[in-house]
Amino acid sequence: MSTVTATEDLEKLLSAGQLPALPQSAIALLQLSQDPQAGPVEFARPIEADPGLMGQVLKFVNSSYFGFSREIGSVQQALTLVGTRAIANFALWNAVFSVIPNPKFGPFDLKGLWQDSLRRALFARGLGKQLRLPNAEDLFAGALLQDMAIPLLLKEMPEQYQDLVQRRAAEGRRLSGLEREAFGWDHADAAAHLAQKWSLPTEFVDLIRDHTHLDALLDQGTPAVGGACVALASLLPSCVDATWEERALFVAGFERLISGTSVDLPALLEEVDEKTSDFAPLLKLPVPKRTLMSAWKEDQA
Repeated sequence: MSTVTATEDLEKLLSAGQLPALPQSAIALLQLSQDPQAGPVEFARPIEADPGLMGQVLKFVNSSYFGFSREIGSVQQALTLVGTRAIANFALWNAVFSVIPNPKFGPFDLKGLWQDSLRRALFARGLGKQLRLPNAEDLFAGALLQDMAIPLLLKEMPEQYQDLVQRRAAEGRRLSGLEREAFGWDHADAAAHLAQKWSLPTEFVDLIRDHTHLDALLDQGTPAVGGACVALASLLPSCVDATWEERALFVAGFERLISGTSVDLPALLEEVDEKTSDFAPLLKLPVPKRTLMSAWKEDQA
């Protein structure tokens, strides 16, 4: 199947289904994020006009994610202290979280997918900060959104995905590889297509689309380090996995990515576990029963 044909097939598939629409407040923030002249005052308006979002934003900035010693009481204060980028990115994911449907597909658990996404996002951000990347908050958002098309694909193609899910469990292979064999595209391409439909910034679209191509990103070197952080995060174990099937791929990719630096992986995994425990309740998600550190120790033994 040619790339052009595969892309056309994906577009038809997603167009046939009813793509969810983002809330107006999220759209307004996205538009503001493209305006270099917009500051805290402008960003505060759409947030304050949406009481639900305002409450979530204030919970977010007062969480251990930022670790402020005093409570932040206003949206403008939050935007000034944290930065408009971090708040806009959080609001974006909060919006996506609210509109993606639950496909009711076999053993699939939508909250489990968001648990995985949150943990991977915290890892990508933490690794990006340790590597001193200027776009660590974008890595957080990109990793959060990387799997957002999976529920839509399960809903639109239940029979095909039942086969892929069974093969993934039986063969121990990555879902993305099975998707490309079957369709000529994977869930990363589908999520990037959705991101484009929502007019998300190009950097988000790239982070989402490329997260299943870690080796190619590593081969590009410095220009693709941020994307490699997001792609590496996708190799973390799922909350429901009994074993870390992709551990060897993760370790090999991690060692290539941090070559020449001094990133402490166990310390980073422990930090992600701590932040996940604090952050998950804000999004009404259960805290994963199996931590990343326990997975690391068990599979290291």
